Amino acid sequence: MTLNGWLQILLFCGIVLLLVKPLGGYMTRIFNGERTLLSPVLVPIERGLYRLAGTSDREEQHWISYTFAMLIFNLAGVLVLYALQRFQGVLPYNPAGMGAVDPALSFNTAVSFVSNTNWQNYGGESTMSYLTQMAGLTVQNFVSAATGIAIAVALIRAFSRASGKAIGNFWVDMTRATLYVLLPICIVLTLVYVWLGVPQTLGPYVDATTLEGAKQTIALGPVASQLAIKMLGTNGGGFFNANSAHPFENPDAISNLIQMVSIFAIGAALTNVFGRMVGNQRQGWAILAAMGVLFVVGVGVTYWAEAAGNPLMHAFGLAGGNMEGKEVRFGVALSSLFAVITTAASCGAVNAMHGSFTALGGMIPLINMQLGEVIVGGVGAGFYGILLFVLIAIFVAGLMVGRTPEYLGKKIEAKEVKMAVLAILCLPAAMLVFTAIAVVLPQAVASIGTAGPHGFSEILYAYTSAAANNGSAFGGLTGNTPWYNVTLGLGMLAGRFLVIIPALAIAGSLVTKKTVPASAGTFPTDGPLFVGLLVGTIVIVGGLTFFPAIALGPVVEHLVSVAGLTF
Repeated sequence: MTLNGWLQILLFCGIVLLLVKPLGGYMTRIFNGERTLLSPVLVPIERGLYRLAGTSDREEQHWISYTFAMLIFNLAGVLVLYALQRFQGVLPYNPAGMGAVDPALSFNTAVSFVSNTNWQNYGGESTMSYLTQMAGLTVQNFVSAATGIAIAVALIRAFSRASGKAIGNFWVDMTRATLYVLLPICIVLTLVYVWLGVPQTLGPYVDATTLEGAKQTIALGPVASQLAIKMLGTNGGGFFNANSAHPFENPDAISNLIQMVSIFAIGAALTNVFGRMVGNQRQGWAILAAMGVLFVVGVGVTYWAEAAGNPLMHAFGLAGGNMEGKEVRFGVALSSLFAVITTAASCGAVNAMHGSFTALGGMIPLINMQLGEVIVGGVGAGFYGILLFVLIAIFVAGLMVGRTPEYLGKKIEAKEVKMAVLAILCLPAAMLVFTAIAVVLPQAVASIGTAGPHGFSEILYAYTSAAANNGSAFGGLTGNTPWYNVTLGLGMLAGRFLVIIPALAIAGSLVTKKTVPASAGTFPTDGPLFVGLLVGTIVIVGGLTFFPAIALGPVVEHLVSVAGLTF
């Protein structure tokens, strides 16, 4: 580890913190229906979209109607994206002549992008046409991110409203998230990326002749526009197979910094939206502080492990940081930071190959996802995910003092706790059950690229990434098989919608409750004690659930590496 490396990490953290209040204030005004700088231009467009959809910003929905609208919209997204892939061979904007995508892979990819996972069992530049990339994948990058933001805002309303039945309007929330937040920022980011050298063209691939006289085809396309939303919306699906390790997607340290900040910007700012809407910004800062503690510990462990290098090298008397699978232009510090950021958020974009990290360095990205990606998390998804842990922490605190738990004046009762537990448990169920089946199924084991505990980690990481809606991978696993395409797709659906539905049920229950004034016995939820309780709850739940699996994978791999053994 170096001083320069830590300075780069601190610079990133500082920029994110500086963005929290202004971006949080802007989003609060948007979702409260207040006027913003963009209103003169966007309000007519917004109202026109409502007329087409047959709704209005004055209409609100019960949580069941809100949930139904969200599910129908996402089902339509899966069907349209599946059809685009299956028929891309006869559709326009296909200069490379890409054929129809395999049915199982089409299902996996459609579910992946609609669920904001962006797991890619294919190479983008060799599989998807320009039309599929733009009208299918990029569009889903916008609306899947907007869906997550909408769910988070609906849950925030449940806490902020004194009493009522409605939690908002899904169509309005999603439209505003797309039109006022994602689209304007992405237009600016796209122009910046083009300025930095990222391609943005509908022209055909370019043929070049190397110095040795060989022919080489250089893939191009509308890269910058997809790059902007893949980071800001924490989607992560790259135009190129190498993702943000590809120089066309990530040319230099400046583009790398912009991408990392983009991943965290909206997720961090939503904590401020929460504080503003409930009338106490300290509540939002407390949640962000809990996220920050877990993030800093994760960065520290990963950076230390990668800077120390592979223990096997030490066993042979060789020292030095682990540069395997990393780009020289980023080095150990920025590769470690990027890995923790992209797995703390449900992004999944990579600028280094996680499967080439040391055992302990690769363990932290795995743990980040297994904790539910609540360390800032995906846009919206991370925030409503951590609110589920907040309810559990408040319930535990209530048991300690022997009184009905309350949070922001709302009594947390059996229904809310049951729904929170159900949502939290669906993730380990999808991750561990599929992993257990895959490690004994011959056709699944045949896809492992590495023997020993690292091979187990490849399977565990794949199902963890799918259910956590992340999309990154330990690259040694061959995932483009019928078994993995179907089961990973099912894991993505479970990890997305079996969390959203209980979260909206909680919102529907809380919004009907009257706000109870704070009393001398009310547990304070805006100070260090609550931050510690929340962090402890997240770590204990994750530790008890996943420790046996982590022990079989990264921990065993590290121990045998220290002993100088290989497989």
